[in-house]
Amino acid sequence: MTLREVRIDPSEFGFDPRRLERIQSHFDAYVHDRRLSGWVATVSRAGELVWCGKAGHLDREHDIAVRDDAIWRIYSMTKPITSVAVMMLYEEGRFDLNDDVGQWIEELRSPRVYVSGTPNDPVTAPASEPVRVHHLLTHTSGLTYGFNYLHPVDAMYRKLGYDFGWRNDADLARAVHDWCSTPLLFEPGSHWNYSVATDVLGRLIEIWSGQTLDQFIRERLTVPLAMHDTEWWCPPEKRDRLAMLYVPYEGDSFRYEEYAAPAERSPRVLSGGAGLLSTAYDYNRFMTMLLRGGELDGVRYLSRRTLDLMTQNHLPHNADLEEFAVDSFSETATAGKGFGLGFSVVIDQVKNKSLISEGSYAWGGAASTAFWIDPAEDLSVGFFTQLLPSSTYPIRRELEQLVYQALVD
Repeated sequence: MTLREVRIDPSEFGFDPRRLERIQSHFDAYVHDRRLSGWVATVSRAGELVWCGKAGHLDREHDIAVRDDAIWRIYSMTKPITSVAVMMLYEEGRFDLNDDVGQWIEELRSPRVYVSGTPNDPVTAPASEPVRVHHLLTHTSGLTYGFNYLHPVDAMYRKLGYDFGWRNDADLARAVHDWCSTPLLFEPGSHWNYSVATDVLGRLIEIWSGQTLDQFIRERLTVPLAMHDTEWWCPPEKRDRLAMLYVPYEGDSFRYEEYAAPAERSPRVLSGGAGLLSTAYDYNRFMTMLLRGGELDGVRYLSRRTLDLMTQNHLPHNADLEEFAVDSFSETATAGKGFGLGFSVVIDQVKNKSLISEGSYAWGGAASTAFWIDPAEDLSVGFFTQLLPSSTYPIRRELEQLVYQALVD
């Protein structure tokens, strides 16, 4: 489905229409100088789409223009969807947030923590704390990513075949076995580290529900939400809508067909951390459901109280990511941001040095996609493009500036 034409007067929702157009001109410049091939952005208030813009190409080299119903690799913007699915099962009493994950993942029944040594000859010690479900939701479990390239345990993941991708013979169960058989970076709960934890949650969804992850997400979330283009791969009949993936080089962006191609076939590993493709329309539906307290079009997905719990800062002593995270991959500045159950959360606007309200929650994807939800302003914003990695340009910070300067009520 496509974004409808905006027929609402933005001024009726507190926006200055002329100031909103600064978003268009700003990101048009990204396309003009070839930093981005193309993009789509949405701004909604009170659940109503008040502005959308687009520019450039889905495939620049083949002169295929961006369209409203373009399909994007959302990578880690999959994580909030998986986290919501987890909490739907929490509301059914399938687990407690304090439960030891070792009840369901055998390899975590007696976890060990890296102490010293090399990737080939590590020294480990028994963990003094179990890996609990809330550790996975908050990325405080001690798991990691092979692509971090910062710690000997990262190298152990790569040795097993997990860098920015999967070993050739792995499915989700095998991947979880491999990661959870590897030492943890730290004692569970003691630090924050971006990781495969949400992929492990995807496997737990399968165990708790008795369905494959794609079946559960489809039946419980994407189909009822009318997110009909949010899937794990792009079928042939939709290929003309699938954006090409790009990487930066000397101020320009170049096609990255090697990593673009996997989106065109059914995956072996159903990645709850990074596996979905989606559209601006679909993700706007998901954001609107969250903004409305877990309900949309008469269907309730989560209770408001569950969502309130998810979007509070769960880091100990109300710490922010800058002080609590280990030295690890970060897609954006972390000062003044805590972490909830699946989302980053703004806890100190001044320390964050931005216009975004405290209590706003967000995440983004590796190909420079991003979203945030601001309950204080009744606002949700999405941005979609395909530039890997997301840390190349400060797109998220710039978009925040441009949206809030246009909000004048």
